[in-house]
Amino acid sequence: MISAVALVAGVVAVPQAVAAPFGLVGWATQGGGTNGGGSAAPVTVTTASAFAAAVQSSSPAVVRVSGTISLSSMTRIASNKTIEGVGSTATITGQGLNISNVSNVIVRNLNFRNWGDDAINVQYSSRVWVDHNSFSSGYDGAVDVKRASDYVTVSWNKFSSHDKTMLLGHSDGNGSEDRGKLRVTYHHNWFAGTKQRHPRVRFGNPVHVYNNYYGGVVDYGVASTVEAGVLVEGNYFENTEDPFHRGEGSSPGGSLVARNNHFVNSGSGDQGGSVKSIPYSYPLDGASSVKSVVTAGAGAGRG
Repeated sequence: MISAVALVAGVVAVPQAVAAPFGLVGWATQGGGTNGGGSAAPVTVTTASAFAAAVQSSSPAVVRVSGTISLSSMTRIASNKTIEGVGSTATITGQGLNISNVSNVIVRNLNFRNWGDDAINVQYSSRVWVDHNSFSSGYDGAVDVKRASDYVTVSWNKFSSHDKTMLLGHSDGNGSEDRGKLRVTYHHNWFAGTKQRHPRVRFGNPVHVYNNYYGGVVDYGVASTVEAGVLVEGNYFENTEDPFHRGEGSSPGGSLVARNNHFVNSGSGDQGGSVKSIPYSYPLDGASSVKSVVTAGAGAGRG
């Protein structure tokens, strides 16, 4: 267990990263790992109908999105899929991706804009990696993970012009499904003036939030609520009055341990309780370098 009271620098030995790697790190390496469509021959799609057919195939697939695809409804994604944009301008708009009751899915190098529900909804699913995407101007969640999902990594994404960024656990009353699950790693993401839920956590323990850049976050950064345990480590908070706290709205406070973060014109945050130990190794950038590392590498077209 990691305790907020007994915490000192270096409790967990991790190598310092000179330049943070873009490979898979975190919870999505667990439970057998995440390789999506693996070595399947890539298929390039340019229309919504072709996209839906490819991502709903029962076989492993690598689906490459070229140009802009407008979805009229949340589109189901089958297991063993890699969905990736071609170049820096591949875009999903209108609606988003529903990763539900599946496993082993990778979504990377896409721009998500103006979605009508969630950009990416993960529920009852495991081994999911959301990497190097850009999200802006949507209706509800950008990346929401809920309903007993597990082994998820959200890395190197950029979020801007948005309110409800990332929900982890949808309800205080869903503990029977969510306890022991909802284990997610959030690292090297760029929150550019977004409002709240970076993430807002229920039940997941340990949830790992490290080496993210919070630039001008309006409402709050990280919230740990009902029965959650969140490690907030090595992040860079700039112009963010409320970087992290326990409890949110009507949800009671969970546990939150903060260590080795960097603050520029920001609040000091609220922490307490203990968090389960992180089971995987990970390279950790020094917090003061995170802004330059993340702004150079996060978002579509950067990976």
